[in-house]
Amino acid sequence: MNKLRRAVLKSLAASAFLPAFAQAQPAPPIQLAVIEGLSGGNANGGEAVFRNLVWAVERVNQRGGVKTRDGVRPLRLDRHDSKGQIEEALSAMRSAIDDGARVILQGNSSAVAAALIEAVNRHNEREPQRRVVFLNYSAVDPILTNEKCSFWHFRFDAHADMRMAALMSVVREDKALKSVYLVNPDYSFGQAVQREARRQLAAQRPDVQVVGEELHPLLRIKDFAPYAIKIKASGADAVVTGNFSNDLTLLVRAARDIGFEGRFFTFYGNALGAPAAMGEAGIGKVVAVADWLPNLPTPESEAFYRSFRQRFPRPADDYVHMRLQLMIESLAQAIERAGSADAVPLALALEQASVTFAGQAGRMRAADHQFQQPLAVGVMDRQGTPGVPFDVEGSGYGFRVVRQIAASQAEMPHTCRMVRY
Repeated sequence: MNKLRRAVLKSLAASAFLPAFAQAQPAPPIQLAVIEGLSGGNANGGEAVFRNLVWAVERVNQRGGVKTRDGVRPLRLDRHDSKGQIEEALSAMRSAIDDGARVILQGNSSAVAAALIEAVNRHNEREPQRRVVFLNYSAVDPILTNEKCSFWHFRFDAHADMRMAALMSVVREDKALKSVYLVNPDYSFGQAVQREARRQLAAQRPDVQVVGEELHPLLRIKDFAPYAIKIKASGADAVVTGNFSNDLTLLVRAARDIGFEGRFFTFYGNALGAPAAMGEAGIGKVVAVADWLPNLPTPESEAFYRSFRQRFPRPADDYVHMRLQLMIESLAQAIERAGSADAVPLALALEQASVTFAGQAGRMRAADHQFQQPLAVGVMDRQGTPGVPFDVEGSGYGFRVVRQIAASQAEMPHTCRMVRY
C-alpha cells in the first residue's frame, strides 16, 4: 500500500507540472509547401524560386516569426519536386497536406496552377478541417484570376495581359518596328500570350504586321535553329515571346548563330541564361518586362539587391524575384491579421493585403485575388554603361530600366465571378 501511495503521489506531482511545461513549449511552425519543377527542363527556374522563398522565410523568422492567437510561430518551408508535371504536382499537394501544410506555393506553369486550383477547390469542400490556401507567384495565364478564379487562390505576379501591355508601351514608341514574329510554348500560357500580342498590336500598332507565328512543345525542343531560320526568312524586325528557361535560352542562341539582328520583346529575357546566350548581339535588342529589375534606380532597390547577392553570392544563383518577397510579407501580414493560418480567416485577410518592402508596394485586389504592383521594362546593355550598375548572372550584361509602370496603370479589368467559401 505504501508503494502504491508513493507511486500515485509521484504521478500527481508530475502531472502538476504539465500545464507549465506545455506552455513553455514553442508554438509549432506554420508549414508552407512549395510544389515546383526542381528537376527536368525548368529546374533552374524552380531552384531560383526556392532560393527566393528561403530568403523571404528566413527574414520573417529572423524577426521572430508571426504572431498568432497560439503564440509567436515560425514559418517552415518544405520543398516538393513536381518535375513540372501535373500528376506529380497533384500527388505532391496531397502529400504536403497530409504532412501538415496549410499554405501551398507554386507558379512555374500555368497548366499546373490550373490543376492545383481545381484540386484545392475540391479538397477544401471535402475536408473543411484541413483547408489550404494557394499562393501563385508566376503562373500568369489570365484565366486563373478570371474564369477560373477561386476564393482559395491568390496570384502575386502580373498576368500575361498586364505584362504584354507593359511591353507594348515600348513597342508603341518604336517607330522603326514594322513586323514581328510570335513564338510561344504550346499550352494555355503561351496561347494566351499569342492571342494578347495579336490583340494589343492591332489596337496600338496596327501598322505592325505579324509575319509569322509558332507554338512549340514546352521544354522539349533541343534545337531551335529551324525556328530561327524561319524567323530570319520572314524579314521580321522583332520577336515577341513568352518563352522561359531553356526554351528562351536556346531560341535566342539559335537566332544569334544564324545572324538574326532583330529585337526580342520578352517576358523572361532578363535571366536564366538568356543574356549570356545572346551576348553582344543582345545589346539594345533584348527587352524584358518584370515586376522589378535590379537596376531600378532607387537606393532601396540597390540595397535590396546587394543584400540578396550577399546571401547568394554565386553568379549562377542570381535571379531575384521581388514579388516573392512581397508575397511572403503579405502572407505574414495576413496570418497576424487573422490570428491563425486557418484557411478561411487567412484568405479573408489576404484579400486585404497591402505591403511595402524595399521601396516596392503592392496590394491584393479582393474581387479576383490579382496582386496589383508596379512593373518595369528594361533593355539589355553592358554592365557599367549609364543605368546598368549590375549585370545578370555574371554575364557582364544587365538591363537598363527604360519604363516604369505604376500599379494603377498596370491594373486591368477582370471577369471573375468568385464563389465565396
